[in-house]
Amino acid sequence: MEPVRQADVAAFANGAPMANALIEESGMRVGFDRRRGRAAGVNPSGRYEPLTRHVFDDGWSSLEELPPFKTEVQVEKPRSIITRNTSPDISFDRSINPYRGCEHGCVYCFARPTHAFMGLSPGLDFEAKLFAKPDAARLLERELAKPGYEPRTIAIGTNTDPYQPIEKQWRIMREVLEVLEAHNHPVGIVTKSALVMRDIDILGRMAEKGLAKVALSVTTLDRKLARAMEPRAATPPLRLEAMRALSDAGIPVSVMIGPVIPALNDQEIERILDSAYAAGAREAGYIILRLPLEVSPIFKEWLLRHYPDRYRHVVSLIRSMRGGKDYDAEWGKRMKGAGPYAWQIGRRFEIAAKRLGLNTERRRLRNDLFKQPGGAGQQLVLL
Repeated sequence: MEPVRQADVAAFANGAPMANALIEESGMRVGFDRRRGRAAGVNPSGRYEPLTRHVFDDGWSSLEELPPFKTEVQVEKPRSIITRNTSPDISFDRSINPYRGCEHGCVYCFARPTHAFMGLSPGLDFEAKLFAKPDAARLLERELAKPGYEPRTIAIGTNTDPYQPIEKQWRIMREVLEVLEAHNHPVGIVTKSALVMRDIDILGRMAEKGLAKVALSVTTLDRKLARAMEPRAATPPLRLEAMRALSDAGIPVSVMIGPVIPALNDQEIERILDSAYAAGAREAGYIILRLPLEVSPIFKEWLLRHYPDRYRHVVSLIRSMRGGKDYDAEWGKRMKGAGPYAWQIGRRFEIAAKRLGLNTERRRLRNDLFKQPGGAGQQLVLL
C-alpha cells in the first residue's frame, strides 16, 4: 500500500472497525504528497473498466517515482451542447455543462460517477483529468436556430461548475453567455466560484430584461471544513462577496445550501441563511447529501480521514434519511430525504427562511423575448 501520513493512519485506526473493508471497497488510497490540494483520497477504477488496478509498494521504492495529480485538460467535441431531462423533481428541463469533471474537487459531488463513462476514476481523476468543450457557444447557437425550438430557462452549473478554475483560461462560459444574451434566452446559473463576478456586465444586462438569475452554493461558513471538503472552490467569504456584487448589480441572487450533511454542517443552516440574506440573496434552497454509486465510498473514506470521531454518527443519520441505505434515488426523496431527521432539517430551513423573508417572491425568467438565430434552415424559406 502506498505510504500515507501518520495522521491518516491514525484516523483509520480510530475511525471505525470497517475501515479496512472500506479501503478495499473504494480502491487503494493515494499518498498525501500525490493528492495534495485534492479532496478524494482514492482513485478507484471506473465501474465499466474490465480490470481493477491497485497501487502497492513492491519493495523497490517505485511509489516515490509516481507524479502528483496535476490538472490536465482535454478537448471534448460533443455533437450537441444542450442536455435534456424529464426528471419530475427538477425545475428545469434543459442544461449546459461547459466542462466534464470539476477541479473544485467537492468530495460529495454527485456528478463524480459520470467520469466512469470516460474510462476514468470518479475519485482523483474527476478532480484532475478534465474535459473542456470549446465548441459550446457554436453548438448552442446552432441548436437555438433549429426549427421549432421553444425557449425555456437553460440551467448551467447543475452538474459541474461552469466557473471552476480552468474557466479563467478557456472562457467557455462567457462565450455561452454572449450567445444567450445575443438572442435574449433565459439562463439560471449555480456556482461555488467568485469568478462569476467577471461576467457581471453580461448578467446585469440580461437581468434588466428578466433573463438571468444566479445561485451561489454555500455549504459551510467554516473555512477549515470548506478547505477539506471543497479544496479548490472559493472560500465562504468570497462566495458571500460574490452575492453582494451580483445583488448590487441588480442580478437576482439566491443561496443554495447543498448538500446538507447531518452532524457535519447541518448546524449551520440558520447562519448560512442569515449571512446570505445580508449579502443580498432573496431566494434560498437546500439539498440533502446524495451518495449515488461511487460517491458513497469516496465520501466515507474522506470522512474517516478528516472526522473519524463523527464517522459512525454521520453515516447512521444519512442512512436514517435514506431508508437504511446510503442513497435512495426515488423521485421526490433523493433531494430531501425522508424520516424524522430529514423532516427536522426541512422545518428548520423553512422557519429560518420565513423569518428572513426569503422565497416570498420567486423570480420567474422571461421566455417571450427570445430572438431565434438566423441560419440556413430559415434562409431556405426565402427560396
